[in-house]
Amino acid sequence: MTISSSLNAGVAGLSANATRLGTISDNIANSSTKGYKRVEADFTSMVMEGNGSTYTAGGVRATTQRLIGESGALVGTSNATDLAVRGRGFLPVAQASQVLAGNGDPQMYMTTTGSFRVDADGYLTSNSGLMLMGWKANPDGTIPTNARDTSASLEPVKIALNQYLSEPTTSMTLGLNLPATETNAAASGDPLTLPIEYYDNFGRSESLTLTFTPTIPVAPATGSSNEWTIEMTDSASGGNLVGEYVVTFDDTQALGGTLATVVPGPNNPAGALAYDPATGSVIVTADGGPIEINLGRPGTNDGLTQRSDAFAPLNIAKDGSPAGNMTSVEIDENGFVYAFFDTGITSIIYQVPLVDVPNPNGLMALDKQVYMPAPESGNFFLWNAGSGPTGEVVSFAREESTTDVASELTDMIQTQRAYSSNAKVIQTVDEMLQETTNIKR
Repeated sequence: MTISSSLNAGVAGLSANATRLGTISDNIANSSTKGYKRVEADFTSMVMEGNGSTYTAGGVRATTQRLIGESGALVGTSNATDLAVRGRGFLPVAQASQVLAGNGDPQMYMTTTGSFRVDADGYLTSNSGLMLMGWKANPDGTIPTNARDTSASLEPVKIALNQYLSEPTTSMTLGLNLPATETNAAASGDPLTLPIEYYDNFGRSESLTLTFTPTIPVAPATGSSNEWTIEMTDSASGGNLVGEYVVTFDDTQALGGTLATVVPGPNNPAGALAYDPATGSVIVTADGGPIEINLGRPGTNDGLTQRSDAFAPLNIAKDGSPAGNMTSVEIDENGFVYAFFDTGITSIIYQVPLVDVPNPNGLMALDKQVYMPAPESGNFFLWNAGSGPTGEVVSFAREESTTDVASELTDMIQTQRAYSSNAKVIQTVDEMLQETTNIKR
């Protein structure tokens, strides 16, 4: 019995070391595979109950585990949509074949790195047929609220490089000086006009014309009124009045020339909101929607001023842009996908979350360095990159294999010696059994 059990233990040793050699060969073969996670073989002894003083050899059993939780080194690339994860977490991806088949929601897979490029249909797809998935942004660039424990709201990231996009103007800042001499009793009282271009909801160029009319002291009065009436007309609505405000400037020694008060004029339309001294702004309703106009705060020099005899527009700033072509995309560390346009505007079009599970090493490993949740891994959760336990998304980067070739070669030598030793045990048992057979002779 003891001799037979020795034979079985030797065979088990051969099998276990063959398994270990298989993991080593797999690791070495994938030492240059981006995102590859090495496999480790562990040996556990098997104990058989002996009968009295007789010992029965139990042998050994090999178990393997893919160390998915290990992270490889990151290397830089020249492609903005080469992605890797620094720290914990996985990128959500889908098989291109499932997406293009259109059979409902595609299965979500997980990977730690990928080289994604725009395919013929506009999807960010890797050479291995994996499409990057994310949450689509609203037209204003905000991300809607989505469930984090299901992948139902995820969709393949689609980039339309021939897409036209514009941004309407929603705010303006007026930095200009009105001539103090024009509110004198002897002044002509001629209005001053300043047209300001803005962009409507369709990216078309329109004009908001501001007319500054000084208040002249009534004869025989003397001195200066330091008061102006500002009329705002909109070219998009046929030159209709969209705002009227009466502006008074301070004439004290300390604050002379700065804004004192701003009040609605007698013809101010119902859609024009009153001046807010805390922000220095008024809001008028143009044909395409409301526009916030910053006139400056009282007692400051950051908006309208009245000094000297010059009408000087110093700083006229506004947001918005005309329609332009999308030229490129980039993904930041928080997973936001930014589209860049030739007009200089930038817009968020998707957010790529990071997938996390309680036990990454329990994930089911598939081809192409992708993984699926399994009972051993626990349920997944979608995090914003850089929040919670997850790391961050790194663009222009790929993750290297976690294989250490030098360590694997060392393990290979040890495995070879162990395999040879187990083979020697079998050979020795065979010789002993042969001696037992020769007793009859």
